Amino acid sequence: MDPGREATVAEYGRACLQLKSWLANATPSDLKRKSNGTRWTNEELLFHMVFGYMIVRSLLPLVRVMSRLPPSWGRGFAAALNAGTGPFDWVNYWGSRAAALVYDRHRMGRKLDTTITALAHRLERESPDSLARSMPFPTRWDPFFTADMTLADTYAYATKHFDFHAKQLSLRPPEF
Repeated sequence: MDPGREATVAEYGRACLQLKSWLANATPSDLKRKSNGTRWTNEELLFHMVFGYMIVRSLLPLVRVMSRLPPSWGRGFAAALNAGTGPFDWVNYWGSRAAALVYDRHRMGRKLDTTITALAHRLERESPDSLARSMPFPTRWDPFFTADMTLADTYAYATKHFDFHAKQLSLRPPEF
């Protein structure tokens, strides 16, 4: 495996360890406490961090398809998504709140494990050409979406998202 892929997979493993540490060491009241700088509780924000990896699994086929279409189609698609940022923000917030009721402290660790295992296995099978495929992304949806992202960028995105939100948790730093 090349160094870029190894680094991405290593970051996935670190994120799993961090999440498991937070979940093992946080009390129920810690998880119900508000996070720093978001409207989510710590438990909701932890789920949202896991969701970043889940969404990458959905983005991978989209990048594969959009990268084969004329560039103007991808730019138009990204522009349409940017125009829908308001509804996206609403769904993103309320969706994470609701999903954290299902993928709570007892289930989100397993969900992250299975999601990351699937992502890592898929990443290992990608060819250099497939990892170079790209498409425009809606830059207003997330600070880590850039105007054009490769498949390799998309795999790495989830950990950037995870690390960004980890700083907003009002939990003790993970112990591992």
